[in-house]
Amino acid sequence: MNHQLNPDGWVDNYADILFRYALTRINKSVLAEGLVQETFLAGIKSSSSFKGESSELTWLTAILKRKIIDHYRKNSRKKELSFEMPDERFAKQGMMDDHWLENKAPKEWQTMADSDLENEELMNILQACIRHLPEKWALCFMLRVMDEMNGEEVCKELEISSSNMWVIMHRARLQLRDCVEKSWFK
Repeated sequence: MNHQLNPDGWVDNYADILFRYALTRINKSVLAEGLVQETFLAGIKSSSSFKGESSELTWLTAILKRKIIDHYRKNSRKKELSFEMPDERFAKQGMMDDHWLENKAPKEWQTMADSDLENEELMNILQACIRHLPEKWALCFMLRVMDEMNGEEVCKELEISSSNMWVIMHRARLQLRDCVEKSWFK
């Protein structure tokens, strides 16, 4: 395999792909652009470590992933994560009691999910809903579900305990389900 990198073509070939990847994980386009730029700079600085075992895009995406995780780590140290629900609707609906109130139970949508997941509109709604999650919740959800990292890896990356990760995942899923239902089933 060719171990040569072509940094001159990175912006033209990969900037849009990396930007979209970052934007789905960071809810601010200016920040996503900055992280992509940092990724290119880090790629140039560490080009000697490229062994050619993956494509340039895969290698750059791995660097970008590290940049995104570092961003969340840095921000999570600045402010303590609150385990209060960010939206009081959840507490009022009885969701904290480990059961659904009969008149508040979510609509049944699992039967449609397989075919609808391919639908661009649903994916756009899901991405918008993810952007409304607290930052640490969004990153935890994306690493665990979208990037398919195992729980141990997510805990290590975010420097959280396993029980903390499961609490975050539970709350993120509840909020995402509510958001998708309100946006999708109008």
